[in-house]
Amino acid sequence: MFNKTILAVAFSLAAWSAHAQEHPSTFIPAGGYASTTGAQYIEPSISKAIQPTQKISKLTERNFAGDTVVQKLSEHTYWAQTGFYNVVFYVGKDGVLLIDALSDGSGAAILKAIASVTDKPVTTLVYSHGHADHIGDAPLFVESAKAAGRTLRIVSTDKTAEKLAYLKSTLPKPTETVAFNNGEFKFEDLTVRAMGFEHPAHTDDSAAWLLVQEKVIHAPDIANPDQMPYLAFGGSENYTYLPGNLQYIANADWTVFSGGHGNVGARADIAFMQSYTQDLEAATGNALAKVDAGQYFKPEFNNHQASAHAWHEAVIEHAMKLLRPKFGHYYGFEASVPNQLDLVLETLTSYK
Repeated sequence: MFNKTILAVAFSLAAWSAHAQEHPSTFIPAGGYASTTGAQYIEPSISKAIQPTQKISKLTERNFAGDTVVQKLSEHTYWAQTGFYNVVFYVGKDGVLLIDALSDGSGAAILKAIASVTDKPVTTLVYSHGHADHIGDAPLFVESAKAAGRTLRIVSTDKTAEKLAYLKSTLPKPTETVAFNNGEFKFEDLTVRAMGFEHPAHTDDSAAWLLVQEKVIHAPDIANPDQMPYLAFGGSENYTYLPGNLQYIANADWTVFSGGHGNVGARADIAFMQSYTQDLEAATGNALAKVDAGQYFKPEFNNHQASAHAWHEAVIEHAMKLLRPKFGHYYGFEASVPNQLDLVLETLTSYK
């Protein structure tokens, strides 16, 4: 997804508020956004675990206001969000396990969030995948551990370590790796499992990370709970494998889902995404049948790329009209769904 620097430049709170006053209905449906799963909205709590039917209230407003939200998920595990990005951390007997470090200064907010729960240092950091917007502030946690007299343990899958090496990443290298396909490591008494996707959609090293005993799963950019997916499915490299990735997560043993963005998630959020992708494909198929490509491939367009672009736009417009009655009142529909339809269109027209 976007990094926080871009967010800060493009959507300062003052600019966003001014835009909202001038264009009150640009993106917000009449009556406000609806919950994608019919959730009950609650105030965040570090002492009371959230239930599968609950979501954090006013999450968009809290993010735009610069707040950091902390929510207890299970006996030892917490969820923290700042700048529309979230992490998961586990408080052990001797230290804290953190999945993802965020970037562009957000790591400092996460350190404060952890300090609001415990005075124990972060001793283990997991790289969920190699995208810098989720792990770019790793050096801050190296220094924080050092200040506490500890050496930070950094864990990733072998695929993420390989990807970072290939890219000549300047981020701290993992101190140890686990197998991409169901590799495990221990953090005190907790088992942490890397559930690498057989065919990842987001990026080639994308994995879901399962805190086994806590039944919490963290899989960035696969689903944004209580929102439509972000732009092109969170910057996914392709759509083709996304339905399979969602089914893989659905088949796992967990109770709470963390998507790296959006609200705290539950099984209903994965079910929503599975239903949504089916509707995307159906709407795109309908549009392909209704929109005649031949009318756009004419000499007056001057080149075939312009023709293809016009045809794509017409297909997407038709599909948007089909989807709007069901999904138009959800957060992100108007801004993001055209990008998703474009990816679905590429998949449906590329394979037979």
